[in-house]
Amino acid sequence: MPEKQLHLVRHGEVHNPDGVLYGRIPGFHLSELGEQMAVAAADDLATRGRNITTLLASPLQRAQESAAPISKALNLPIITEHRVIEPTNSFEGLPNHGKEAAFRKPRYWHRFWNPFRPSWGEPYRSVAGRMRAAMDDAWENSEGDIVVVSHQSPIWMAHLDIAGKRLFHDPRTRRCDLSSITSFEKQSGTWVEVGYANPAAPLLKNAIDIGAV
Repeated sequence: MPEKQLHLVRHGEVHNPDGVLYGRIPGFHLSELGEQMAVAAADDLATRGRNITTLLASPLQRAQESAAPISKALNLPIITEHRVIEPTNSFEGLPNHGKEAAFRKPRYWHRFWNPFRPSWGEPYRSVAGRMRAAMDDAWENSEGDIVVVSHQSPIWMAHLDIAGKRLFHDPRTRRCDLSSITSFEKQSGTWVEVGYANPAAPLLKNAIDIGAV
């Protein structure tokens, strides 16, 4: 068994009846299904038999609620880590799906002038940088495994950056399901992705996941 690993956990399904892009807007909590997903992730981590000693979570409500069952299962306090928060996005609060989606409206098209940055929100490089910094600090300050509850975009940025791939991408291609667990370790001082688990897979068929940045 590797001496130490770091696990990036995505939050569960969010209660989002209006189908908006919620971003950093406060008050977006887990749905009942999302709570079940969070428990599934906690159960998965608890049964791995690893020495998990640190639990970090984004300050947003959905991440804190997703960290709660992990905290209970592992008897660890939740440490809020602001660097793993969702990116900013100028489409926050606007419809993110269907005919009324903001990206379909010509009045918003000026925001898409540079999709490689991207021009509508926090630069991809900024997201990857703060995620890597948070991961590095947690690694240096923890004796055992670290669990970090974050969001789809930051987790995918860490994945792409560590894999040495370009950060510009189609969000529809992200392999980062609700309550999924992406695991990393350092080998000779270099981050390496070593696993991906989807403990909430049986619940995904009934899930709605349209509010992520």
